Amino acid sequence: MPVSSKIISTLFALSAMTAASTTVLAAPAKKPTVAEAERFLADTEERLNKLNNEQAKGAWVGSNFITDDTEAIASFFAERYLTAAGEAAIAARRFNGLKLPEASARKMMLLQQTLVFADAKEREQYAQLQAAMNGAYGKAKYCPKNADGTAGACMPLGEMEKVLANSRDEAKLKEMWTGWHAQSPAYKQKYTEYVALSNKGAKQMGFADTGAMWRAQYDMPPEAFSAEMERLWQQVKPLYDALHTYTRYKLRQTYGPDVVPLTGPIPAHLFGNMWSQSWNNLYPLLKPATGASSFDLSKVLEERKTDAKQMTQYAERFYTSLGMQKLPETFWERSLLTKPRDRDVVCHASAWPLNEKDDVRIKMCITPTAEDFTTIHHELGHIYYFLGYTKQPYLFRNGANDGFHEAIGDTIALSITPSYLQKVGLMDQAPDANADIGQLLERALSKVAILPFAYSVDKWRWDVYSGKTKPADYDKSWWQLREQYMGMKRPVAADANGAGFDAGAKYHVAADVPYARYFLADMLQFQFHRALCREAGYTGPLHRCSVYDNAKAGAKLQQMLAMGTSKPWPEELKAISGEDKIDGGALLDYFAPLKTWLDTQNAAFAAAEKK
Repeated sequence: MPVSSKIISTLFALSAMTAASTTVLAAPAKKPTVAEAERFLADTEERLNKLNNEQAKGAWVGSNFITDDTEAIASFFAERYLTAAGEAAIAARRFNGLKLPEASARKMMLLQQTLVFADAKEREQYAQLQAAMNGAYGKAKYCPKNADGTAGACMPLGEMEKVLANSRDEAKLKEMWTGWHAQSPAYKQKYTEYVALSNKGAKQMGFADTGAMWRAQYDMPPEAFSAEMERLWQQVKPLYDALHTYTRYKLRQTYGPDVVPLTGPIPAHLFGNMWSQSWNNLYPLLKPATGASSFDLSKVLEERKTDAKQMTQYAERFYTSLGMQKLPETFWERSLLTKPRDRDVVCHASAWPLNEKDDVRIKMCITPTAEDFTTIHHELGHIYYFLGYTKQPYLFRNGANDGFHEAIGDTIALSITPSYLQKVGLMDQAPDANADIGQLLERALSKVAILPFAYSVDKWRWDVYSGKTKPADYDKSWWQLREQYMGMKRPVAADANGAGFDAGAKYHVAADVPYARYFLADMLQFQFHRALCREAGYTGPLHRCSVYDNAKAGAKLQQMLAMGTSKPWPEELKAISGEDKIDGGALLDYFAPLKTWLDTQNAAFAAAEKK
C-alpha cells in the first residue's frame, strides 16, 4: 500500500529544544497581548517554513542517494528544524489562556502538539536514530545461499515481493518471507532507543507518551480516538470476515489442509504480499469461476511499453479533467520515477512538497502494472492536495487530518472503472455487468484486506509507546494482534529469546510513520467517493461510478483541498460530504453486492466440508 513521506504527511512537526533555549524562552512577567501573539505566530511561521524547506531537501537527498554522508545531511537539517519547532512549542505556552481569533488559536494548538527535548544530545540522537533506521530499511537485502553452501546473489525487497506475488511454491514463499523478516532485528535496538527518546519528548509537552500524542492530532482526546477506531472496525468487520473465510477456502484448495487449517489463523506468507496487507496478487486463485472479466490492465500497459512518465501522465490527466492545474515542469524534472541502477534508494512510493510554492515531487520506482497505475493516481492525490493548500499559512498547509491526505488519491483511484479505462483508451470494450463481482472482489483484496492490518499496526505501537509492550515482547504482541484482527500467524516459530522484530520489517515502523491514517483513509475515500458521485449527479451502483471529466465534482473536491488543516476535520468532512462523522457505511454500500456473493460462496464451501 503506497504512502507519503513522513516529512510531508504528518499533521504535526516532531520537535526539540536545547537547554539554552529554555532560558531564552522564559516567560516574561508582563501579561501577553493579542498583538504579541499574532507577531509571534507570523515570525514563527516564517522561520519554520524556511527550515522545513531545508529539512525536506535534506530528506529528499537522504532517500534518493543512500549513503552514510547523506544520512548525516538529512539528520543535520532535521535537527535544525527540530530545534526551532521545539522552541516555538515552548514559547507558544506563554499565550495559553489568551483570547485569540479562531485561526490563531488553532495555530497555537497545532504548535504545541509536538515532541520537545530539553537536552541537545538527545535531540541529536533522536534525529540520528531516525535517519539510521530509514537508511537501514532502504539498504536491507536478503542474501540466500546456493545449493552448495556458497553465497548467492542478494535480493532487495522489490525482488522478494515479486516472488511472493507470483510464486505458488509454498517453500519458496516461506523463504522470501523469513528472509526479509530476518533483516529488521539488526535495527531493533535503535528502535528501542528511539521509542524511549520519543516518549521523553512527548512527556515534556504534557502527553502520557508518543502514542497518546499521535492520537491527540485528531481534534479529540486520545481515548476518544481509540474508541472511534474500534467503532469503525466493528462496523466493517463482518465484510472482512467474509472475505477472509472465502480466501481460506481457496488457499486450502491451493496448498492443502496440511498448510491451511480449516479453522484458526492462516500462515501469513500465503497472501501474496510481504505483510499480508494487500491480497491482490491472489486474485487469479480467488476470482469467480464464471463472470469474471478477462481484462488485464497490467498486460495492456506492458504490451504498449508504457513507461514511468506515461503512467504518471495518465494520472495527471485525470486530475486536470476535474479542472485542476497541470503539474509544474519542475515536477517532471526533479521527481524520481524509476529505480536507478547505480545506487540504493527507498523505493517506497511517496509524494513530497519541497517548498511552499510549487516544487512538488514523486519518489516511486514505477513499473507498468495495474497496481502501480493505481498507486500513481494515489500519489498525485497528495501532490494536488499540496498544490491545493499552497495559499494557506505554514501551519495550515497540511491535510484536515492525515487520513484525509491518504484518502484523496484513493478516492480518485476508485474512479478507475471500466468506463474510465475506455475513455482514456486502455480498454476497448467494457465487461458485462455480471463481471462486477470479479471487479469488486479484486478491489476488496486491497481495500478490505488492509483494514485490520492498518488498525493493528498502530494498536501495536500505542502499546509499545505506553510501555505495555516491552522490547522482549515486540514479536509476541505483534502476532497476538495479527491473529486477533487479521486471522493470521507467523509461518515459522518466533525467536524464543525475544530478539525478533517483525514489526520493523514494515517501512512505516522503521520510519516511524503513524499508520492509523491508512485505516481512516480507507473509510474516508468511500465517503468522499459517494459524495462526489452525488455531486456529479450519478445515481447508479456506487462501484460503477467514475467522476473522471466532471468539473462539478472536481470543484467540490478542490474546495476542500484548499482548506488545508485550517478547520477541525469534521468541518472539512462536512464541506465535501455533508456529514461530520466518519462512516464505514459508504464502504459497505460500495461492496454490498460482493458481500452477498461471498456469503453464498462460504455457505457452499462449509456445506462441502461437512460431507
